[in-house]
Amino acid sequence: MLTLRRGLAASRALRRFSTKPNLIPPANLSEGEKLIYDKLTNKFLPTELAVQDISGGCGDFYAIKIASEAFKGLSTLNQHRLVTRVLKQEIEGIHGLQVKTIPPSSES
Repeated sequence: MLTLRRGLAASRALRRFSTKPNLIPPANLSEGEKLIYDKLTNKFLPTELAVQDISGGCGDFYAIKIASEAFKGLSTLNQHRLVTRVLKQEIEGIHGLQVKTIPPSSES
């Protein structure tokens, strides 16, 4: 019985830790911004995420700022690789992508 209780307590702790943050996408996102926002939210469970079309509205260049526990302990290069890997299909159809990743220890 004691083992079961410990198991349940550990399970609850994991569930609480692994839930998605309550990020609500801004209402004014374009279709392309929303697609990128949703993909990054689903993959990285970010604590902060901003996606902006900085091409003047044509969807050719995006700026992304993302903070996530997934980046903990990784170099900036590897953090960016994770993001671009998730967005590989979208990147094929655009001219540029500006990525700023923030690991948990430096979130501000």
